[in-house]
Amino acid sequence: MTRAGENEFESIVLGGGCFWCLEAAYQMVQGVTNVTSGYAGGHWPDPSYERVSSGTTGHAEVVKVEFDPAKIKLETILDIFWTIHDPTTKDRQGHDIGTQYRSVILYSGDRQKRIAESSRDAAGDLVEDPIVTEIKPLDNFYEAEAYHQNYFRNNPEQGYCQVVINPKLTKLKAKHAPLLKENA
Repeated sequence: MTRAGENEFESIVLGGGCFWCLEAAYQMVQGVTNVTSGYAGGHWPDPSYERVSSGTTGHAEVVKVEFDPAKIKLETILDIFWTIHDPTTKDRQGHDIGTQYRSVILYSGDRQKRIAESSRDAAGDLVEDPIVTEIKPLDNFYEAEAYHQNYFRNNPEQGYCQVVINPKLTKLKAKHAPLLKENA
């Protein structure tokens, strides 16, 4: 994605449980220019939260991470991905259970595919159980409803944010502190 008069930006779509968790984490990272919660990887046209939550559309809750590759590499984006979710549990993250919570990398182009596969292989050396993350080409990305965007920023005191998202952000800060924005 290129914006007139600016550097060329890149994007990748990632799923690792609830999109609120991934969104909150990537919004803290230097070089990430935008994070959008949405749905991808399914067969239902124009999915909604209610339909995706039913587990019948084939979609996963995902985030589209847009970044400036001059400031952060895709490899680093993926290293963060492996840090903030459990890629060894099929169709679940914690208490979030169903195919909509699966671990998935949806790439654009052969270069992103190679980097994703290499990153998965390297991450596999660091965990005991096999990684079950799907790596597939991105067909369509559907932006989630407005109330899902910036969820953690807008609802930091909400129970889910405190119990589920905050621990992931603490883990991110511990492992990747130099990569985070000053106000993170």
